[in-house]
Amino acid sequence: MIIGGHLYVDGLGCNWGLQATHPLSPDIVVQLMKDNGFNKVKLFEADPGAMEALGRSGIQVMVGIPNDMLAGLANSVRAAEEWVQQNVSNYLSRRGVDIRYVAVGNEPFLKTYNNRFTQITYPALQNIQAALIKAGLGRDVKATVPLNADVYQSDSGLPSGGNFRTDIHDLMVSIVKFINDNGAPLTINIYPFLSLYADSHFPVDFAFFDGNASPVVDGSISYTNVFDANYDTLISALEKTNRGTPKRPTLPDIYLFSLIDEDAKSIDPGNFERHWGVFYYDGTIKYPLDLGRGRNLTAAKGVRYLARQWCVMAPDADLLNPNLAQSINTACTYADCTSLGFGSSCGGLDARSNASYAFNMYYQTMNQRSGSCEQFHNLSIITRIDPGFRDSSCRYEIMIDTGRHAQRRNPGTSSAGKTMAGSFVFWAVVLVLVVCGCLN
Repeated sequence: MIIGGHLYVDGLGCNWGLQATHPLSPDIVVQLMKDNGFNKVKLFEADPGAMEALGRSGIQVMVGIPNDMLAGLANSVRAAEEWVQQNVSNYLSRRGVDIRYVAVGNEPFLKTYNNRFTQITYPALQNIQAALIKAGLGRDVKATVPLNADVYQSDSGLPSGGNFRTDIHDLMVSIVKFINDNGAPLTINIYPFLSLYADSHFPVDFAFFDGNASPVVDGSISYTNVFDANYDTLISALEKTNRGTPKRPTLPDIYLFSLIDEDAKSIDPGNFERHWGVFYYDGTIKYPLDLGRGRNLTAAKGVRYLARQWCVMAPDADLLNPNLAQSINTACTYADCTSLGFGSSCGGLDARSNASYAFNMYYQTMNQRSGSCEQFHNLSIITRIDPGFRDSSCRYEIMIDTGRHAQRRNPGTSSAGKTMAGSFVFWAVVLVLVVCGCLN
């Protein structure tokens, strides 16, 4: 659990996403996890670089299958067997990867998918589990489906009223029974931040974990944060739809979402999608977090960057230049400018600094390629003076040299941001819960 910025768990997992234009070296990420006490990780796909780096690392792995693969796996036992052989058996035996779970899809029953994956998720789960058993891995590796918390709801608004959504009720009962019969975990993604993001009237304190919120009383139980309330809504749903009573003798496994920011994620749900990380894109510390036992976050080591230079708006460039707006739009079409959004870490810049930020993000995303700063109608120049503001949460980035550039440096500004997109605090952390033994 997270209470007042302190983590109270014996072991801690994280989600490691790979949708970045300039990803950290997998070896650096694995060391980052080890340095910060993460002993479990969920991957959204069986990325070869990530899987090989996790070999013999001592980190337990949940390896994911993307939703766009579900149809093929649902329709072919052979396809499931081939996937298990290539992505589970191979890495277990040849690379020493400690794979514990296979995550079949990711939140496939989201309402926004309009039932695209509703009929194929369960058959895909069954085929993957059967393939694991055939490969002799059924006792050690379990198949599960990471589900969004919107698979259950409460008509009363209280946790005790929890039940599965009516449109997938029977399907959820079947899935829960199947994973329980196979000794697998039930995996639920709970997003305290999104409760706050979706409702302007949502009580802010209730999205945090410091216990300062006015309690929500449900019978004899009081809730002071949305995470606990949401979790118990799930428990109530399980109690109502199964003959047994859910067993909760120990805390569930907890996976924080996410380890590192991903600047190439879709922002259709919101700009925040690129800023879930506990760490910035390069493994630097975003905000203070006490990991328990007096241990604080440790930044990534051995990161190499592109040259220490930035692309900014030229001092003599005119803010009234008719090409300026289009130049900024072009830059932000091909680079991540979400930190310029309202309320974000760079949202308060003046017009010239705003343009400089956009130009620089494009320049860095293009690997500082020759000509990439000069294309903005003579509005931009390259500088070796850090344009960032001291004591500001707005960072003018220099990208990671994915070709292992020899020059090392610390990024220009590393203040701990406390605004929305670009620098999330604790209520923007998603917890992935693995709830085991859900049925008697």
